[in-house]
Amino acid sequence: MNAKEAAQKALAGERLSAAEALCLYRSDDLLLLGEAASQANEKINGDRVFYNVNRHVNPTNLCVNRCRFCAFSRSEGEAGAYLFTQDEILEKARFAAGEGATEIHIVGGLHPTLPLEWYLEVIRSIRRECPTLHVKGFTAVEIDHFAKISALSIEDALKKLMDAGLMSMPGGGAEILGEKTRQRICPEKISGQKWLEIMETAHGLGLKTNATMLYGHVESLEDRVEHMALLRDLQDRTGGFQVFIPLAFQPKASDLAKGSPTTGWDDLKTLAVARLFLDNFRHLKAYWVMLGEKVAQVSLNFGVNDLDGTVVEEKIAHDAGATSREGMGREEIRSLITEAGKVPVERDSLYRPVGEALP
Repeated sequence: MNAKEAAQKALAGERLSAAEALCLYRSDDLLLLGEAASQANEKINGDRVFYNVNRHVNPTNLCVNRCRFCAFSRSEGEAGAYLFTQDEILEKARFAAGEGATEIHIVGGLHPTLPLEWYLEVIRSIRRECPTLHVKGFTAVEIDHFAKISALSIEDALKKLMDAGLMSMPGGGAEILGEKTRQRICPEKISGQKWLEIMETAHGLGLKTNATMLYGHVESLEDRVEHMALLRDLQDRTGGFQVFIPLAFQPKASDLAKGSPTTGWDDLKTLAVARLFLDNFRHLKAYWVMLGEKVAQVSLNFGVNDLDGTVVEEKIAHDAGATSREGMGREEIRSLITEAGKVPVERDSLYRPVGEALP
């Protein structure tokens, strides 16, 4: 089967095999992929593109792991190491709420000494003082860390977080799920299978999550397709993933640095293939922080229907060398979307349009 036949198969509503997804990836006809992905997206999302008004908070970069791709983590006493106080995090949340944000996104390092109760109190204080904010927080890797330091099961750790006010989870920590490549880039991190198990547990408790894939480092195209296939299989079982977010590797400050970041060609192809292969994911996000604003804008015609949000203060990708701004205003995001010929729709964290009824 060639790329055109694979694209036509996807548009006919038939599920693509891993081999067919690889065929699409290996095609040099980027416009064919973009047109097919755009048509597939329009069938389920029309010309609407979502964004949200959110605030990222990375509480600490102190981390017990040293993943090779990561330029964010630090050890105690190392230059650049930091830990926000609970009051500092709450002040950021108050400011975000005052600016009209609907979500606070909390992700950080695996702090060597902070107990789970510290994180629970952060969530409680935000929910108590900023009840309009949806608290999305903690990767599956962080959840595993919380469970271990508290001698709890994954399920019980999640229940405690949910009782405190956690409302959904981001998709970080997935990186590449295939174990051989995962061992090359983050051997200290939980296995890909463990990541999937934690997400399945979260879904079983009714917690919606995102799903990511870090690409453009040492992985192969086969690794990327295997990764997406594993996500698709879990989504078949649970339906708990809200959105797929390919994350473009930032090599500048990483031990895996290879001289240059991903190309716009690879970024757009990855997004288009994801739209055609992940037939059970309604939402596909172009994370402008890592892609840059212009590639993210072009991607709106390559199957993407979500541009993330205002972000405000992102540290992880920027420590790794991302050259985009750390935040963007609501009107700037809306302009990017309208200039691409799409209709901007502000959403909440569960993909419900803000201030309007679902169609």
